[in-house]
Amino acid sequence: MNTLIRAVRPWGQALSDLFITDGKISGVEPHDPARTAPDSSTTVVEGRGRLLVPSFSDVHVHLDSTRIGLPFREHTGGPGVWTMMMNDRKNWRNAEVPLQERVNNTLGRMIARGTTRVRSYAQIDVDCRLERFDAVVAAKEHFKDQADVDIIAFPQAGLLLEEGTVPLMEDALKAGANVMGGIDPCSLDRDPAKHLDIVFGLSEKYQVPIDIHLHELGELGVFSTDLVLERTRALGMQGKVTMSHAYQLGSVNEATTRRLIDAFAELDISMASVAPGSAGVAGQLPIPLLAEAGVRMGLGEDGQRDYWSPYGNTDMLDRTWQLAFTHGFRRDELIEHCLAIATVGGASILDASATRLKGTAHRPGLEAGDPAELLLLDGETVASAVMDRGKDRTVIHRGKVVAEQLELI
Repeated sequence: MNTLIRAVRPWGQALSDLFITDGKISGVEPHDPARTAPDSSTTVVEGRGRLLVPSFSDVHVHLDSTRIGLPFREHTGGPGVWTMMMNDRKNWRNAEVPLQERVNNTLGRMIARGTTRVRSYAQIDVDCRLERFDAVVAAKEHFKDQADVDIIAFPQAGLLLEEGTVPLMEDALKAGANVMGGIDPCSLDRDPAKHLDIVFGLSEKYQVPIDIHLHELGELGVFSTDLVLERTRALGMQGKVTMSHAYQLGSVNEATTRRLIDAFAELDISMASVAPGSAGVAGQLPIPLLAEAGVRMGLGEDGQRDYWSPYGNTDMLDRTWQLAFTHGFRRDELIEHCLAIATVGGASILDASATRLKGTAHRPGLEAGDPAELLLLDGETVASAVMDRGKDRTVIHRGKVVAEQLELI
């Protein structure tokens, strides 16, 4: 399949025409107003002078806990992971429409707004067993021609607190989950060595990468992270571990911050942020230092108007604005870097061999040989597009238009 995209501005640069062959960019040339499709088999997409950027990669989303599209409800969760998890457990079955419809609606809206690469958690515990996992698997299959979806087998209630959780996790990995999840080894399971032994053990057994959900703060978060670093190094798991959230790894002192960033770079451990607000921002590892060190970083929406939080709306452009805003970025370069994180940064987490960001000014993903995962959107500049978050969008997956003007095709 061949596609010609006429009159677009890659990363806000000069007006260009872009050629796609078999799902990959095959060439980028200066725009020629007289240019037409080379043959009848080539689809022409009119860029109309819009910006062209890589499509979004949401690397931290909970498709199975969404309430997107349903009536707004009062937030009833309490403080702490266990309390919030129990609130979700109490309510998730009683939504106005079936789980599968909620999951499909949310993923469809994400694609329509520009996300074509997804890493979703699927909660697995003794209450839901594989029901929520199965819903995410079915959504992945339903949208297989419009987005690529990885699924994390996720022990939201811990691995050790409820007997029977670990066999269910293994069942999910056998059934196709392609990432092994972990969560708060100290504060939730209260046995970090055993928790991480299970996480890394199942990862090795099923040859899947790891994603550690870390809410632990300050010194405790650093302690758990050091245990992850030890296992990654000892087991040769470089390039296969992601730390998600990790709100306050930069809150202890400057020396610890530098040590962790250097260790992440050495062991190729990636980071997934959800652009948290309030106290979560102050202690995060600094984005410019992570970029300078070459640490892979991606962005995700987390829960979306669910039983944990009323925030989230399926639009990664909004979450990109939030990442820039919560970090106090004002310079165009740093705002644009947030969009690079949300697109190619996340793609490099999903595929460790993909193009990586080399610094805050690096803008890859739109050259010959790159995958044709693309988003056309309105804006004077990339930074202004993040600020304005317009709705004139065309979404391209594997070289094919899959959404137009926030509607799936």
